[in-house]
Amino acid sequence: MNTREVTRQYRLNQWIEIIQECRSSGQTISSWCAAHNIKLQSYYYWLKIVRTAACESLPVVGENTQSIVPVKISSSITAGSPTVQESSSHITLQMGSVTLALHNGASTALIENTLKALSLVR
Repeated sequence: MNTREVTRQYRLNQWIEIIQECRSSGQTISSWCAAHNIKLQSYYYWLKIVRTAACESLPVVGENTQSIVPVKISSSITAGSPTVQESSSHITLQMGSVTLALHNGASTALIENTLKALSLVR
């Protein structure tokens, strides 16, 4: 890691701390900045840089990437566990009040994106 990158990371960490402190204070941004002798323009610039860095650190989802998502089905199904029903036309996954039906013609991308979205819901 070169000097520029170390400096950038150091500043980014400082700005993250300032933004977190401001947000956790319970004050408005303008009153907090005034109390801490920080220009509003500086605060919003730092916020923009922090948000940009956060977006850049997200993993890239490419069109050509495929992954296999394992689905574990236990022999003893308990309350709240997903249940799987297979028929000739589709698979139905049910967990609590959520039911997902996958038909034979469903594209790989649709299945992959649906499972990714479901993995984010807890």
